Amino acid sequence: MDVKPRILVARQAPAEVLGRLAAHFEVDLHPGEVPLPPEQLRERLRGKAGVFITGTERISAELLDACPELRAVCTMTVGYNHIDVAACSARGVLVTNTPDVLTETTADFGFALLMATARRMAEGERLLRDGRWTSWAWDFLAGAEVHGSTLGILGMGRIGQAIARRGRFGFGMKVIYHNRSRLAASTEAELGARYLSKDELLREADHLVLVLPYSAAAHHCIGSAELALMKPTATLVNIARGGIVDEDALAAALREGRLAAAGLDVFEGEPRVNPALLTLSNVVLTPHIASATLPTRRAMAELAADNLIAALTGARPPTPLNPEILPA
Repeated sequence: MDVKPRILVARQAPAEVLGRLAAHFEVDLHPGEVPLPPEQLRERLRGKAGVFITGTERISAELLDACPELRAVCTMTVGYNHIDVAACSARGVLVTNTPDVLTETTADFGFALLMATARRMAEGERLLRDGRWTSWAWDFLAGAEVHGSTLGILGMGRIGQAIARRGRFGFGMKVIYHNRSRLAASTEAELGARYLSKDELLREADHLVLVLPYSAAAHHCIGSAELALMKPTATLVNIARGGIVDEDALAAALREGRLAAAGLDVFEGEPRVNPALLTLSNVVLTPHIASATLPTRRAMAELAADNLIAALTGARPPTPLNPEILPA
């Protein structure tokens, strides 16, 4: 009888996904809500051919060297800054992610966070719950206009374009964007989007949404200098990755009234949140849940399983990040 390859599932996954994996592999499941510490992850990965991970497990060159039998790293996230893809490629380890399946859900959440930030919803709820709603005034919790305002998008990939569609067609917003590469003219026309330099984008946006992938070059690409270019009435929303925003600089701008408000779903040290942000009333904080609907999370897990099964059974995975290592 053939021996099944051994894999590690580093976090709990839907039962139907675990069942599919168990049909192909000998599964070592870490069911806890807290991720495995690095040393335990390394020990559990020894002798495994594949690993199913989320965004909290870091795959480094050192870990790969300690686990030479590893052949596939499959994350159920779109972002992959937690994986050293170059180190994987150098060792012949396939890496996959889960693009497309969470685009619309994440765009929905991004726009919801924009609305909550602009219209001071979290601030109002806290005030109401604390029993501090005692009267009406013409400027009571008055926020920023969304309809007809200027929506700035930094990072115009799938999710950025989905947010642009919501802004233009749902709220009549003027859409401006900056991206590493400019979109095709036909796509710009479809979205009603105008390409600007990064500095121009920062100056013109009433609401800035960050949707760019994290990289070393993108680290703190929104810092003191960039925030100083923005309107004091503007809002900033980050649904991309922690580390893109210098959180100390952002907290200072919010505290000093140089920026009206911010909405953050991602944090540089998550799940730890910068204490300076926790003291501010003009920031909406959510715990990295932009893709968190049950259908979408199931679709992400299913695609990660598809990739892992294909990678270890000789088929071509649907969404490889380093396809150059695959056989022709």
